Amino acid sequence: MNNTLLIVSLPFEPVVFGVKLNMHLILEYLAFFVGFRYYVFLRKRSADVISSNNRLSILIGAVFGALLLSRVVAFFENPVAHQQEDWLYNLNNKTIMGGLFGGLLGVELAKKIIGEKHSSGDLFTLPIILGIIIGRIGCFLSGIKEFTYGKETSFFTGMNLGDGVLRHPIALYEVVFLTVLFIIIRRLQKSNHTFQNGDFFKLFMVTYFTLRFCIEFLKPNSFYTLGLSSIQILCLICLVYYYKFIFQGITYVRKKLYVL
Repeated sequence: MNNTLLIVSLPFEPVVFGVKLNMHLILEYLAFFVGFRYYVFLRKRSADVISSNNRLSILIGAVFGALLLSRVVAFFENPVAHQQEDWLYNLNNKTIMGGLFGGLLGVELAKKIIGEKHSSGDLFTLPIILGIIIGRIGCFLSGIKEFTYGKETSFFTGMNLGDGVLRHPIALYEVVFLTVLFIIIRRLQKSNHTFQNGDFFKLFMVTYFTLRFCIEFLKPNSFYTLGLSSIQILCLICLVYYYKFIFQGITYVRKKLYVL
């Protein structure tokens, strides 16, 4: 018996007034809107040590960095196939992983230019996670029309994503993981533990990029370099970038375990 969706068939493209709606595109724009409004809400309630002008410069750096690297990484997911497409397709094709790391580099460059020394990531962390969750729901509703589906599987989580084949619903895996991560970080922010400024963003980046490195093994990738996809190579670069934070985390856990 096929493990098919009980509520909707994928891809989910409802028709309103004779127009077929692209739910992935709608939820993508919704993700940006909700994420930004949540960021504004959190900033009003926090004692931000970064001035409004510097925050604006940091946001601009993040946007341009994300726009650039999200498309570069997407191109290298399968450069042979992308070379056969027109420039408009390549311009619209993007990946969240490239966007995150490109945004990080854009922020660091902007902070260097304006001379900002304080860490700026924590205020963005929860809005980014919320935005990705909304966007991934859109990816899931797109079925196999978006390259966020997994390989064929007989595992109990396998779903028919639109082609009649049971596949890993990778987008849903991410939604579940990010929802749990959102709750954990939110609780840590409210706890009495002392965290350094920027630690929550680092925690998000390290855990999410680790997840994506693992999940890539479940995707039907067709282009590899050194046995890894372009996303996995980017994940390794990000983890190397945060090697100090990772070692600090390992040391902290070892001390806690030793005490127990």
